[in-house]
Amino acid sequence: MRMANPSGFALLLKKAPLVGAFFVGAIWHLPALAFCPVPEKPQQVAVRQVVDGDTLRLTDGRSVRMIGINAPEIGRKGRTSEPYAEAARRRLQALVKASDGRVGLVPGVEGRDKYGRTLAHIYGRNGDNLEAQLLSEGLGYHVAFAPNVRLSGCQQAAERVAREARAGLWRSSPVRKASAVKQSGFAVVAGTIGRIERNRGGIWLELDDSVVLQIPARLQRNFPASFFANLKGRQVEARGWVLDRSRKGGLKPGQRRWVLPLNDPSMLERISG
Repeated sequence: MRMANPSGFALLLKKAPLVGAFFVGAIWHLPALAFCPVPEKPQQVAVRQVVDGDTLRLTDGRSVRMIGINAPEIGRKGRTSEPYAEAARRRLQALVKASDGRVGLVPGVEGRDKYGRTLAHIYGRNGDNLEAQLLSEGLGYHVAFAPNVRLSGCQQAAERVAREARAGLWRSSPVRKASAVKQSGFAVVAGTIGRIERNRGGIWLELDDSVVLQIPARLQRNFPASFFANLKGRQVEARGWVLDRSRKGGLKPGQRRWVLPLNDPSMLERISG
């Protein structure tokens, strides 16, 4: 679906204000529907609780993990919440409230995650895709996991709006150099692709001699041959959950400590070269 008024949309982004550390005001009224159109008949469900910026609990007992977005983590067990975590939860609460506590649910091709949560896209009463809405306001990162990638393109576009407007999480760039990775967890990492290796474990892309990007063997079919064309020597930006191979003695001689698995081609972007 195309924007109804692209020039007006761009002008709105240019004028949208930053208030303190949180991006509010006009951008909250941007048409998320233009990013991810609502299906004809989403399942109508009632929300009991907004757990955080990407998770809902329904009155029927189901816990729903929203597809395509990773919101900052709420602090629990004495831990401090990540930046914008509380803002993302409040915003999702407001969007659900604006829909009178009832939302449209579209299950993913893969319907559950390893924690038993329902994987789904969520829509407001007015047809807005709530993942795209949050992404467009800088309240989460776009992520993609096959086979639940149907809305990946429009969700990427939604995140790009926030990034270009320096909204929310993008006000101060969260992108870190590969050499600066010092802990496991979600990260957006930039660097230059060096050595590329293939073995039974998958395809391994070395990033600045610091981080290794792994395409697991079981997911190689999702990456076309064109994905690797002229990739060596290119500057890229990758995102996902960094793993520490040194834990439990898993680091072998010559291996890099930090591994970032790539679950979908959209989790890596070429930025120059």
